[in-house]
Amino acid sequence: MKRTALDRAQRLICLTVSIAVLFTVTAKEFPAQQSAVRNRPSQPVARQTQPEIAYTVSMSKPATHLLEVEMRLKWTQMPDKAELKMPVWTPGSYLVREYARHVQDFAVRDGSGRPLAWRKINKNTWQIDSKGSVELVATYRVYSNELTVRTNELNDEHAFWNNAALLMFPKGQLAAPSTLKVMPFGDWKIATGLPSVAGQPNTFRAPNFDILYDSPFEVSNFNEITFTVQGKPHRVVMSGEGNYDLNAIASDSAKIFEEGYKIFGELPYDDYTIIVNLRGGGGLEHLNSTALQWNRFGFKPAARYRAFLGLVAHEVFHLWNVKRIRPDALGPFDYENENYTKLLWVAEGATAYYEGLILRRAGLISDTELLSNKAGMISDLQARPGRLETSLEEASFDAWIKYYRQDENSINNQISYYDKGEIVNMMLDITIRTASSGTKSLDDVLRYLYDEFYKKGKNYTPEDYQRVSEMMAGRSLDDFFSKYVRGEGEIDYAGIFAGIGLKVEVKQPNRNRAYIGADTVEDGGRLTIRTVPAGTPAYDQGLNTGDQIVAIDGYRASNQFLQSYLAEKKPGDTVKLTIFRFDRLREVSFVLGANLRSEYSIVPVENPTPTQRRLYQEYLKSEL
Repeated sequence: MKRTALDRAQRLICLTVSIAVLFTVTAKEFPAQQSAVRNRPSQPVARQTQPEIAYTVSMSKPATHLLEVEMRLKWTQMPDKAELKMPVWTPGSYLVREYARHVQDFAVRDGSGRPLAWRKINKNTWQIDSKGSVELVATYRVYSNELTVRTNELNDEHAFWNNAALLMFPKGQLAAPSTLKVMPFGDWKIATGLPSVAGQPNTFRAPNFDILYDSPFEVSNFNEITFTVQGKPHRVVMSGEGNYDLNAIASDSAKIFEEGYKIFGELPYDDYTIIVNLRGGGGLEHLNSTALQWNRFGFKPAARYRAFLGLVAHEVFHLWNVKRIRPDALGPFDYENENYTKLLWVAEGATAYYEGLILRRAGLISDTELLSNKAGMISDLQARPGRLETSLEEASFDAWIKYYRQDENSINNQISYYDKGEIVNMMLDITIRTASSGTKSLDDVLRYLYDEFYKKGKNYTPEDYQRVSEMMAGRSLDDFFSKYVRGEGEIDYAGIFAGIGLKVEVKQPNRNRAYIGADTVEDGGRLTIRTVPAGTPAYDQGLNTGDQIVAIDGYRASNQFLQSYLAEKKPGDTVKLTIFRFDRLREVSFVLGANLRSEYSIVPVENPTPTQRRLYQEYLKSEL
């Protein structure tokens, strides 16, 4: 999972408040981070209405998995009842995660040490009786034992955290600046995208909470390497041991940044940090950093290393697309509620598309590798019944309740705005290239949004994305968007690919092989049905998710035996399945079906025209 410059009034506010907390935030020092707050409404409030906020994060006992937080709040006009709030989600990962559930040992006192009364008034808000106080000191601990790119982990090897999952904010003060001091365990080092405070060891600063919450931390004895792109420093931090080559990662990552620079014409930050934890998998984008997770031995062979570079390219491309080119609802953020948008198919899908395109342009993969990958994705999409039930806009909007909460029926009623979004953005790019005879592409769409929306302090809407795409194509694309974005129409792969001299070949290599049609999983000697796709023999004959297949025709069932036994059968044959359903043994007479799953490949057309050859070469930097 996965968010614009301060105007003059906001800069003056931040400057005056920052002097009060002994650091200065200027446009020169924070060009990249300011992009998170351009869209926050400017409020000409008096200086004293913003508090001074200073956090200290400690980790005195890593084995307890408890990160210790002290939050100091100075306010010349303290509310009679101050409220401290914990975010419920983090930008880039569209699910309410209820971070407050990990908070314990909350206490608060005034500046002189006198305990103050407090109460919990809802799931993520602590209300404090603060009348007469000018300083509050809140302390609490956060249980941190979940290593994902959107949560926190502390153990005897490292500390990793997202500030949205760790630090509270005062009600109504998301524009307030703050400092954060880290007390590392032992001799651990610190990595973050936040700039340090001069003269204060291990202390960092943020001009507002959008920046603070967009800056993860890694604290450990990590390995690191630095490199320069366009005169700007970049840092790769590797936490954990593995079969990686730091020099290769730095060299190849530099190529990825260079390709992004070629599209947008600038690197909109002063420095960039890549944090990699060598457990798990995934990534989350930030303004001038990214947090990645990868298997410690997942850098060899070459195919696995290329997959890692794909993850790097995805999150790096996000520094433009999403973090600065912002969909309508994604900034300023409401950290206490869902932030709905129909544009995740662009935010994530277009980014997924460009990860492969950037690797190709950088020479890190071949054109045939890219097309083979896309063909596999098309095969998977076309095998998913949910493609006929849910549009890309619906999938984007419902991410909060569906994408991160998939169940056994998701294959039948959902699609991924990542996967189908990647395919549709590819189709859109080819459509624009073909319609404009190669003078425009999806690069031009994103560059226009960057220049005319991000740089002018605006978020874009679904209508804007279609309008700018049509501007580049030079014609209406309403049919395209109506069918493939707002609707569930089947994609005209053949017609679109033909524009660049490609065609789609469709085969059904297993149509003469018998199969049941259910997706099974074997665990502890038990063969259990995991999903039942619509339109398969299993679906039509009433097999259920959770059914345990004990035997077939009286023989003990296992995945290996099932495949070998069915290989001797043909479609239309009848077998006897012995199953446990809700702990009751049943026998089912089952008619085997034909496996009609289609496999797609993308290949050149016969006798491509000069225009097709030129468009292909311009697109994939290779001869057709």
